[in-house]
Amino acid sequence: MHEHKVCHGISSTPLRFAQNDLAGMSQQELLDSFNKAAGEKLQGKTEFRGEMTFAILSGDLREVMKFCHDELSFDYLLDITSIDNYGEEPRFEMVYHLYSMKHAAHLRLKLKVSEEAGVVDTVSDIWPTANWHEREIYDMMGIKFNGHPDLRRILMWDGYPYFPLRKDFPLEGLPSEMPDVAFTKITPLEGGPFVTVPTTAGSKDREPRARPPEL
Repeated sequence: MHEHKVCHGISSTPLRFAQNDLAGMSQQELLDSFNKAAGEKLQGKTEFRGEMTFAILSGDLREVMKFCHDELSFDYLLDITSIDNYGEEPRFEMVYHLYSMKHAAHLRLKLKVSEEAGVVDTVSDIWPTANWHEREIYDMMGIKFNGHPDLRRILMWDGYPYFPLRKDFPLEGLPSEMPDVAFTKITPLEGGPFVTVPTTAGSKDREPRARPPEL
């Protein structure tokens, strides 16, 4: 069992929910139930194309996520993404995309993470698929996850000193001190494998990965 430390910004009121029969609820009714139950834990909400996004505090993450999973049947974690709002503080945002197979309902939850803290609690014990999502965010953005059972890099190699999806990481890359590993030198952008070139060709041939680097 993993210990979950409390992050900054926790609110004290416990989450409560009137145990109604959820079987016949529509997506809107389910989201309304969540909105009512979460109450003061919600820092804001927006609706776009029929999908609802709620903002919460990082300290409320585990309680809210457990509630969504156990009480509202959000049994599928579609994805976890992170955003670098470079130049702002809090610098980072975490975005959790939930889905209920039982109710065919989507729910998106967002929270802010300061650069100084740089850590949130894991939800990998609630949804096991979060394990690799959180490892990728740690690897690419440098955000850590309290209680994660195996928090190590998943794309870059151990010892790589940078976080490539941060806004202050240059597109051409940065040199590293590991000469035995590929991609240790700055890569020129013009004509490179990750740059689209002007052409009248179809989308398949315009795809940068369709041009393998010369050996």
